[in-house]
Amino acid sequence: MGLILFGFTFYQSRQFQKQAEVQYQLDSIARAEQLAQAAQDSIYALEHPVDSSAVVVAASAIYKDSLLELSHKAEAAVYTIQNEKIALSISTKGAQPVSAEVKGYRTYDDEDLFLFKEGNSRYSVNVYTGEYISTSDFVFNLVEHNDSCIVMRLPFSNGGYIEQKYLLHEDEYKVDNLLSFVGMQGVIPRNVSSFDLDFSITVPRLEKGYKNESQYSKLDFYYQGDKKPEELGRGRNGNKRVDSKLSWFAFQQQFFSVIMRAPQEFASGDLAINFLGENDENHNLMTCEAKMRCDFTHEKSVTIPFEFYIGPNHFNTLKSYDQHYEKIVPLGGSLVAWITKFVIIPLFNFLHRFIGNFGIIILLMTIFIKLVVLPFAYKSYSSSAKMAALKPFIEKINAKYTGQSQEEQLKKQQATMALYKKAGISPMGGCLPMLLQFPILWAMFRFFPASIELRQQHFLWADDLSAYDSIIDFGTRIPLLGDHISLFALLMAVSMFFYSKFTMANQTASDDPTASSMRFMSLYMMPIMMYFICNNLSAGLSYYYLLSNLIAMIETFVIKKFFVHPEEIIAKVKAAENKPAPKSKWEQRLEAAQKMQQQQIRERQNKRR
Repeated sequence: MGLILFGFTFYQSRQFQKQAEVQYQLDSIARAEQLAQAAQDSIYALEHPVDSSAVVVAASAIYKDSLLELSHKAEAAVYTIQNEKIALSISTKGAQPVSAEVKGYRTYDDEDLFLFKEGNSRYSVNVYTGEYISTSDFVFNLVEHNDSCIVMRLPFSNGGYIEQKYLLHEDEYKVDNLLSFVGMQGVIPRNVSSFDLDFSITVPRLEKGYKNESQYSKLDFYYQGDKKPEELGRGRNGNKRVDSKLSWFAFQQQFFSVIMRAPQEFASGDLAINFLGENDENHNLMTCEAKMRCDFTHEKSVTIPFEFYIGPNHFNTLKSYDQHYEKIVPLGGSLVAWITKFVIIPLFNFLHRFIGNFGIIILLMTIFIKLVVLPFAYKSYSSSAKMAALKPFIEKINAKYTGQSQEEQLKKQQATMALYKKAGISPMGGCLPMLLQFPILWAMFRFFPASIELRQQHFLWADDLSAYDSIIDFGTRIPLLGDHISLFALLMAVSMFFYSKFTMANQTASDDPTASSMRFMSLYMMPIMMYFICNNLSAGLSYYYLLSNLIAMIETFVIKKFFVHPEEIIAKVKAAENKPAPKSKWEQRLEAAQKMQQQQIRERQNKRR
């Protein structure tokens, strides 16, 4: 055993010496290759400068790849591509957009309109290349640059590179972004099948009122094949984890948006929106962030296309891209949106072709809409006028049935219905037409605050029809009211009060507490509530409601004066006083139900006795 142990030790010692000699030779070869590679990298760096006057390789490198280390320490530069619509500044640091200006528009403070400025954005590709890297940490080499195109590359030691190309289309808000991985099959491991894309911006405040601007600002995201995008925001912070393929997302300010689309679709992602306070010291509105995952295939050269839309939320402009971008404009539900898209917007655009004053356009739109709904309004107004003509007969019925019991109230109701039947009046004649007009009123409510055409348009004392008009500024915020008084909203509330008073003038007073409370709500509470609501909304909207109330009063006066003749209605009632009124099947069923109800009331009263 001793001889065997001695022989094995001697043999192992000889083998170790041979291995040490071989390892020394390998280390010598490796050092020589490193020196040769360093010389090659130096030659490459001289031939492909990275905007640095001197490049010094640190003794303790952060990155394994020597060219990544050089790129990490190089100085960045900013270049601009632009057309008639937008100007996009792009930094070599990360080959990422650092500012986006929308031309032809100004902020409320009369400054150039930037959707994001330098220092308030991040656009980075994160991928594993033997080590996890973010392109925003490296300075790319400028390869090509002109007014409409810029190409930048991030080189790797093996000869491969990551390329970012931005192509701006003529007279469009669209920017093509082509991300390419060239010769990276030896750098990115075969088991890596995706990369991450981080895009975030801070949107400055651009409009007059913070509340209105924040309520109409949001983050939208769209799944291919859906009817409309989903959304986060509207003045509230939010986040969303998306585990399925996504076509595009939009960072949407009230009137402008930055939309990013992936023609090959994003695989998944995380979206978030955060609103900054009204008193933010940097005068910013919100931060929007998208962390998206994209699929990756291993080929010698791989190009993944992306598209950006940087521009106004103009319905027809967004629709022209045929990607459902126009769905981000808040037009209401399906019925209301249909009215807005096919009636309100075409009418507005048609009038704008001939008229430059938007106050006049709104006036003409209001008159046109009132004429369209006039048949419905006529039925409503005439029904109210006819019921007012029956005031003496209603007072007799009220005097006859003064009891408060269920049976007594039921008899009064039956007598009133019989009176309306003899006069040829339908009690629903005044309600149904008003309900048919409601979708149009709601469509206008959604249209004005979202219409970029009204942005910064002056009319009378209002300096911006898309925002509130203020004749008194308090300098401090009052709960519910805000920090100002809007004259258009005040006039609208006053017109609503007089319109309610005008329509109730000939109505018969009733001791019914429900009727009294309804009159109080209609006459006082509704105008006050509408004032508080509209005080912070679009001046164009309050102006439209003011015009609508004034025209409605004129219509009611004309119908009552020239189309409704009370003496004819009274004569018709008197002629039918001693004649049984014909009853429809519905009225017969209703009368049977009322008789059954009366029978049940009498039975309960008998049991109590």
